[in-house]
Amino acid sequence: MQRAWPGNRTARVRGRIAHRLRTGGIRGHLLGLLLKLKLPRSGVLVVMAGWRLPEIDDRGGRIDVGDCGFFPGVRLECWRDAVIRIGSGSYLNRNTEIVAAASVDIGRDCKIGRDVLVMDTDQHALPGRPLEARPVVIEDRVWIGARAIVLKGVRIGHDSVVGAGSIVTRSVPPRSVVAGQPARVIRSIEAQS
Repeated sequence: MQRAWPGNRTARVRGRIAHRLRTGGIRGHLLGLLLKLKLPRSGVLVVMAGWRLPEIDDRGGRIDVGDCGFFPGVRLECWRDAVIRIGSGSYLNRNTEIVAAASVDIGRDCKIGRDVLVMDTDQHALPGRPLEARPVVIEDRVWIGARAIVLKGVRIGHDSVVGAGSIVTRSVPPRSVVAGQPARVIRSIEAQS
């Protein structure tokens, strides 16, 4: 096993920092530091394209975020004892809203389009019934198109694509393309070697 020399490690770290600054800009990283004050359990955050910070509505839950990018208008709403997790390499585009009454788990390297809504609850009880919340899981490398809605109890398998404007009411197998209202599998994506 070859040992990494300190000089090589330093060069790699400098290279990663330079790449992040080129892609996210100094302003985006400074705003990310401000956002980190609201999200202490987070990695490197970058606020993209604008000066408005994402809205964090933490009502006594837990929000864990890796190294992520957020665009203006993003809103994270985490209810008491609920959990929101977002993996490193993921980004949430303009006006994306995540609502967790139980848990919403977004994997690594996910791309969430504009105006997407992900929620694990209907946000109100039906007459004569208690409020229902069921976890939502979006696995790694999922792309969700603009204005899609992901509803309670859904698991979207890794490497899947959700078409713009879709309403996802059922779980999606890995490597699938879904579209429609309600969303249905329209094809599978073959694994690349």
